[in-house]
Amino acid sequence: MGNNQYLIVRSNMKRTIIAAFILLSTLSASAQVNTDRVMMIGKNALYFEDYVLAIQYFNQVISAKPYLAEPYYFRAMSKFMLDDFVGAEEDASECLLRNPYYTAAYQLRGAARQNQEKYPLAATDYQRSLEFFPEDRITLVNMGIVNVEMEQYEVAGKFFEVLLNRFPDYTPGYLTRAQMHLEQGDTIQAMTDLDKAIDIDPYTAQSFSARGLLFFQQKEYNNALADLDEAIRLDPYFTGNYINRGLVKYHLNDLRGAMADYDRVIETEENNLIARFNRGLLRAQVADNNRAISDFDKVLELDPDNTIAYLNRSMLKNEIGDRMGALSDLNVVLEAHPEFFNGYYMRAQLKRELNDLRGSENDYLLARAEEAKARKRATTDPVPLGEQSTNEEAKGTRDETDTNIEKFNLLVVAHEEDSQKSKYQRQSRGKVQNILAPVELEPLFVLTYYERSVEVRRPVYYSGTMNQANSELGLNWVLKVTNMEAPLNELQVQTHFRSIDNFSRRLEEEPRNEALFFGRGIDFMLVQDYENALKDMKRVLEINPDMLLARFASAVIRTKQLEYDRLQDEPMMVDRGNDIELPGRGELPGKIRLPEISTRSIDYDEILKEYESIIRLNPDFIYAWYNRAEIFTLEKDYRAAIADYTKAIELEPQFAEAYFNRGISRLSIGETAAGLDDLRKAGELGIIQSYSIIKRMQ
Repeated sequence: MGNNQYLIVRSNMKRTIIAAFILLSTLSASAQVNTDRVMMIGKNALYFEDYVLAIQYFNQVISAKPYLAEPYYFRAMSKFMLDDFVGAEEDASECLLRNPYYTAAYQLRGAARQNQEKYPLAATDYQRSLEFFPEDRITLVNMGIVNVEMEQYEVAGKFFEVLLNRFPDYTPGYLTRAQMHLEQGDTIQAMTDLDKAIDIDPYTAQSFSARGLLFFQQKEYNNALADLDEAIRLDPYFTGNYINRGLVKYHLNDLRGAMADYDRVIETEENNLIARFNRGLLRAQVADNNRAISDFDKVLELDPDNTIAYLNRSMLKNEIGDRMGALSDLNVVLEAHPEFFNGYYMRAQLKRELNDLRGSENDYLLARAEEAKARKRATTDPVPLGEQSTNEEAKGTRDETDTNIEKFNLLVVAHEEDSQKSKYQRQSRGKVQNILAPVELEPLFVLTYYERSVEVRRPVYYSGTMNQANSELGLNWVLKVTNMEAPLNELQVQTHFRSIDNFSRRLEEEPRNEALFFGRGIDFMLVQDYENALKDMKRVLEINPDMLLARFASAVIRTKQLEYDRLQDEPMMVDRGNDIELPGRGELPGKIRLPEISTRSIDYDEILKEYESIIRLNPDFIYAWYNRAEIFTLEKDYRAAIADYTKAIELEPQFAEAYFNRGISRLSIGETAAGLDDLRKAGELGIIQSYSIIKRMQ
């Protein structure tokens, strides 16, 4: 069992869990104002997943006051989220040196050590955390996993027993215990736990994925196919499920269907080694040799040491008459596997066809000698190479880490941990921990120079305002309006700090230049310094009250501040749980938990006034309608939100995010049919999580 699969508890923290950690720490009462402010900005950056930027701020605090524990903890968390587990462990240790009662640091250091396979040390940290919070589900799961990794199954079982006795409906507990049973070879108990997980929560793709793989291993191919179909329907981006469904279809003699699944993986993940390898084998089986060779070319480009791919490519090159190419690949194989007697037989035949009779005879003698050694070592005769492709065992599979050259023609299985790791690396710092994805609004649109890339592109919304602004303001980069803002890397962070200094120097000479204030304000916003960003936007509006983008930036900045501040005011907790509720049942669909009775705050009123001013200035600015609707939703004024989303859709009929959020709002007030129609349209336009919600509601 790969630890990457189960370090979901820390390596994929959602914002709510990050907020919980933030709440566990105590601000230093003696800190100077400037240090407090830098810490606040750093935590803003951490909360908004801008980890590199956050580290820069925590560095400043540590440099000024190295005796404080808190900045080390938050810098450790930032490093952890960037997969710097060694750095995270070191910083968490520094935090605990300064404050041995900083409970969250034990949890974080335990997760960092677990990722480094320092299992006994991780267990010690988790145990210390449990002394403070003995019923924390996340820590109990991790304690179970750590003990499984150390093969202390009895101890692990006790932790899972405590966990599930206390939380009998906790799906991740059953999933992780099922993996423990599989480690022990107990497929019956594993299946029982997976059945229970699905019975509790039939909307978690991982449960169907794990059970489908178990059915596959038990050769119950029809059941495996049904489970993997459901897993893919619930989570269409989980490439491991397509790979394994391809294997199932192959065993059901549906070669075309298997090929289609591998095509689907490669369309979205061009460098997926398993899909490339398996598709190459399937193409070889249907005599599509040239395209099979191209797949193995890609495999070897990505993994130059893959001798199994070299062997397959050698055989394919021989099939198309490229004898020298086949010989070259086979030489690589035999250099790595000098005991592979079938390879010598193959090379002897190749050399004979190339008229190298002496070389052919030498290889034949080598093959006979190695075969004799192999027969002496084995209790039964090995299956001759030429017979493997027709033997029923050719429909077996191998693990990706299995480099046995004799298994050259077996398809590769994508195990759950491999798939989860792939998904984590691709997109999810926060999605795997909350196994059941929450019902969240699509985010606000913001001003930025940087936009995340996505696998499914949504329609582009043309904005004349942005084109005009970019041409008139003379900014150094192209300003965009997007709800998929990207975090800054270290170079970008330093670039924007320098840009702030440059704007400040220029403003000394031109103190009434609105474009300079606006440019610096955007820089401040990007480095999460909202206080200074708002000051600059306020100055812009004093000079030019009709500057639409300055008002829009002000509204966005105020909203970000409120989101962060509200989370700081919530009750302290370690584990918020994975329970998902639709709006109207005590939980909002957005990212902020609100009281049951809505109260319109003065802060929200200020933001709404900004959007009203923007709409008066430009009634066609769709992002103002959309963002104002989201504020209404946060206040539980769903009908007002629906009206604004509708206006945005009238202005831009392909506005996927507006359809999605309007659908959530309609579901919140019981307009189920209309809400589902909106979600279907949003799914059609690229918001894939729509389909999971549709099924849940149906």
